[in-house]
Amino acid sequence: MKKIIALATLLVMISVECNAQQIKIITSVESIIPNGLGRSRLIDAQEDKNFEEFTTEQTEEDNSRNKSKRKAIRVKNFEETKLLNFFNLTGIRFQNIAANDAIISSKLTAMVKEGWELIFVTSGVEANAGDSDGQGIFITRYIFKKE
Repeated sequence: MKKIIALATLLVMISVECNAQQIKIITSVESIIPNGLGRSRLIDAQEDKNFEEFTTEQTEEDNSRNKSKRKAIRVKNFEETKLLNFFNLTGIRFQNIAANDAIISSKLTAMVKEGWELIFVTSGVEANAGDSDGQGIFITRYIFKKE
């Protein structure tokens, strides 16, 4: 009986261990700067970071102590796929959007083939939106999980 309980406990521990999930984020940054002057890319970090290494508890007394961990946070190993800008000299370029869609679809398909499951997509636009607003980006994050 003790052997059965020990074996059942071991199996439960193994199944819990196997259910650990990985999360991966792929980000597309598409320029909405007129005249094709911006840069558009699909970004895939190729290294992991532990958020706990860069997390501190802030209090009024030590608010200025942890200012220079930025270099350690930066990821230097990443995959950068070129995309086309939304605008050219004549305005919005629908062929560029279709080309970007094809490239992003290819990347997402490759991720799914590698066993990643797309679980969430979020996007937004950054621009100052003033009268003379001539620049900005359209950013989309594709969030994947893998068990």
